[in-house]
Amino acid sequence: MAQRLSAQRVTLIALGVDDLERSGAFYETLGWQVAQEMPGVKFYRLKGLMLGLTGKAALAQDQGRAGAELGIGAMALAQNYAAPEDVDAAFAAALSAGATALKRPQEAEWGGYSGYYADPDGHVWEVAHNPFWPLDAEGYLAEPESP
Repeated sequence: MAQRLSAQRVTLIALGVDDLERSGAFYETLGWQVAQEMPGVKFYRLKGLMLGLTGKAALAQDQGRAGAELGIGAMALAQNYAAPEDVDAAFAAALSAGATALKRPQEAEWGGYSGYYADPDGHVWEVAHNPFWPLDAEGYLAEPESP
C-alpha cells in the first residue's frame, strides 16, 4: 500500500548562514544537539523534522540559483512556551548566546506574550506564550480534543 502523502507538512527547514561554525555554536549554546554533520551542513533533529544550517552560497547553488543573493527576515520561526516567564528565560538565553534583540517580550494585543530576536545570521525567531494554543508535556502544540 502506498504511503499517503500530505501536502500539509514540513520535514526540513534549511537556513542559509554566513559562517557555519559561528551559527552552529549559537544553536549549540542554546542546547541544540547536532544530529548529523557533513561538510558544509549541520542538521538538528526536531520532533518530526530537521533544521539544517548551510552556507548561503551552497544553498543558492543547491536551489539552482548559483550566485543569488539570499535574503532574510521575511519570515519568522517560532517557539511557544507554557508561561510568560519561560518566554523571558528563552529570550535571555538567546541574547546570551549571541542573538540580537528585535522586540523584547511583552503583552501582545492578541492576548498572549511574545518577543523577537535574530540569530547571528539575521534569521528571526519569535518566543511566545499563547494561552489559546495549549502545549503537551514535551512543549509541542497539543492536538485538539475531539468533540
